[in-house]
Parts: sequence; structure tokens; C-alpha cells
Amino acid sequence: MKPATVWTVLSLAVSSNWPIHQLDVKNAFLHGTLSETVYCSQPSGFEDTASPQHVCRLNKSLYGLKQAPRAWHSRFATHLLSLGFIEAKSDTSLFVYHRGTDTTYLLLYVDDIILTTSSTVLLRHIIQALQLEFAMKDLGDLHHFLGMQVQRRDGGLFLLQR
Repeated sequence: MKPATVWTVLSLAVSSNWPIHQLDVKNAFLHGTLSETVYCSQPSGFEDTASPQHVCRLNKSLYGLKQAPRAWHSRFATHLLSLGFIEAKSDTSLFVYHRGTDTTYLLLYVDDIILTTSSTVLLRHIIQALQLEFAMKDLGDLHHFLGMQVQRRDGGLFLLQR
């Protein structure tokens, strides 16, 4: 995620007085679908004593796989595209949605999401659509992101990073 993208989205949201919401995807890498064949040894405690030389073929991504981050991002991006979002060409962590006069910006950093939209009704609709597909925690108004504390103050944002 490019810092300039974060600052730009936050600036647009504050100048337009839009709500800025944050979400956290639970076990994000487990949602990824592998695009290649991956095998692993039998997990401890689940070995087949009759066939200890057998290996397991993975259908879904696991934490620790080098393919896991890409598989997760691809899965999430595909779902957002199906909802009508467009992936920004300047930064693959930014997704934009337009419907009539409403606009939404979604920033994704691994399993952390910042969501801002011109309509609170659309905000709720998008959150519900994401929660139907992925297990996620709604953290409410943006208060902490990438090591920064965020507070709304006097028509602006106060960012604190220790």
C-alpha cells in the first residue's frame, strides 16, 4: 500500500465529511484459493499410520505458504469486482465503487480494511456484502491503522504514530 494513496483517500473522506470505517478480516489467508497444485506432508496428529509416506494436496491456502498472500488478495479482489468495484491502476490496494452520485473507496492492507463512502446506507450495504462472503470484524470508525492512531478533530484527522 502506498502511503500517498492512504493520505489521499483520508483527505477526500475528511474534506467531504464522509464516515471512515475499518474492518478486519478473520483468518484472511485461509480464504485464498490456490491457483497451482501444492502438496504438504501429513500434519502432526493426523498422520495415516497405514500410509506414512503419503502427502496431502491442498485445496485452500494456509498461513506460511509463500502463495498465501497472493491467493488471498486475488480472492478478495475478485469478490470486490463482482460487487462492482474497480481496482485502481495506481495502487492495487485501492478499490473504487461508483453508483449514481455515490462513491466508495476501499483500502486493503493484508487483512485490514479502510472503507469510506459518500452514503451511510451504501456503507452498511457494502459491509453486509463483505460479511456474507468473509468472516470479518466490524471495528467501527477508523481509530487505528498501520501503527497510527487516528482521531477525528475539528473537521480533520489527528494522526499519531509512536
